Amino acid sequence: MSVSKEQTSRELYLEMLKKSILFEIYIEHEQKYVQFLDPNNALFSPTKENRQRGQDWPPIAHSMIGRERMNNLHQCMNAVINENIEGDFIETGVWRGGSCIFMRGFLKAHGITDRKVWVADSFEGLPAPDPQYPVDAGVTLHEVDFLRVSVEEVIENFRKYDLLDGQVSFLKGWFKDTLPVAPIEKIAIARLDGDMYSSTTDALVNLYHKVSVGGYVIIDDYTVPLCQRAVHDFRNKHNITESIVNIDGFSAFWKKTREIEVNRREEVEVERPTELAQGHNRIYRF
Repeated sequence: MSVSKEQTSRELYLEMLKKSILFEIYIEHEQKYVQFLDPNNALFSPTKENRQRGQDWPPIAHSMIGRERMNNLHQCMNAVINENIEGDFIETGVWRGGSCIFMRGFLKAHGITDRKVWVADSFEGLPAPDPQYPVDAGVTLHEVDFLRVSVEEVIENFRKYDLLDGQVSFLKGWFKDTLPVAPIEKIAIARLDGDMYSSTTDALVNLYHKVSVGGYVIIDDYTVPLCQRAVHDFRNKHNITESIVNIDGFSAFWKKTREIEVNRREEVEVERPTELAQGHNRIYRF
């Protein structure tokens, strides 16, 4: 089957977008940052091999997921548009916004105007352990400033790629507060990057029932024990049996093949807000 010039141009654009977001073209310059090394960067090792599998915390790049996970996201987005699976794209836990920027670039490259990208994060780093989830006790990721990126910085990153527009919405706040009341009807791709048991559970409980059959759930931190336990506790409770597919030895995903019922009242017993206020929890639209 012949490939049109339009298809070729689109794929060239998306490939260049990946290279830019992951800072692959100039990765050798990131290595020079060692003299200005952020003491909070526990994984400073910007090599081509580490960037391929998302095994470093980049000083400059707008994403730390690596090439293999970015390719997986691309493949999942291709699949849902080719199969006409309804729904928006969302990432929970976005850091500098790179994955969501790629989502928006993908939609723009394909001329798709009836889907949105939801950018969900506290934009204040990870949450402190919640007593409701004792398995997270002792986790200190909330103290790591390198993982704390403001909503203003992420918005500016979208603007740098000319991808900030009305098809992007930012959900600012802790997942337990924003996701239950987020005005999202259907989801085609849910990319979860919450690291902790609490964050992963909050995302699954509040979003999984919105994922369309044929859509994808991507777990960035699948091999992190707390995250993996949250995934399997949720799947076991709801008899979710779809095969979990490895991406790069660290992350995994599955394709949703049937509807399930999620009783959110039973899952989360603490009081939740009924709307997103104009304070810590907020929706930013453009």
